[in-house]
Amino acid sequence: MASFDIVSKVDPQTLENAVNTAKKELQTRYDLRDTKGGIDLDKKANTIQLSSENSMRVKALEDILLTRVVKQGIDGTSLDFTAEEQPSGNLVKKTIKVRAGVDKDAGRKIIKAIKDAKLKVEAQMQDDQVRVTAKKIDDLQAVIALLRRTDIGQPLQFVNMKS
Repeated sequence: MASFDIVSKVDPQTLENAVNTAKKELQTRYDLRDTKGGIDLDKKANTIQLSSENSMRVKALEDILLTRVVKQGIDGTSLDFTAEEQPSGNLVKKTIKVRAGVDKDAGRKIIKAIKDAKLKVEAQMQDDQVRVTAKKIDDLQAVIALLRRTDIGQPLQFVNMKS
């Protein structure tokens, strides 16, 4: 049986490079030169912490980070900007989660899209990935083409293609 896995992951080194270039741009931008706070990457928690004096500067930090992430080749939807800003003393902080792994809701959307297409494949959720199996590789390629057209809400990669 032919199979492949659908995953969603971000290369940690590329993400670190994007954060470091965003920090450099923060130091050189005239409008943000005397800003307290900055951009910090937490590799273990897989989050990015933005902090500044006011909400307007935090939005500017978001824009800088997003442009640097996209320029490094990481999909912008892999960052979750939905968290609210929290005042902390004289700074405003915002925590941005880096989406890693296919969560339960996205997995359900993927499996539903595959079943609605009525292809002769079997899809099942395994931890933070979706495994798709079929008798023919052509059916698997049809699933990949289908998912590239479908908006799931996070970037998807197709790995471990086995025939």
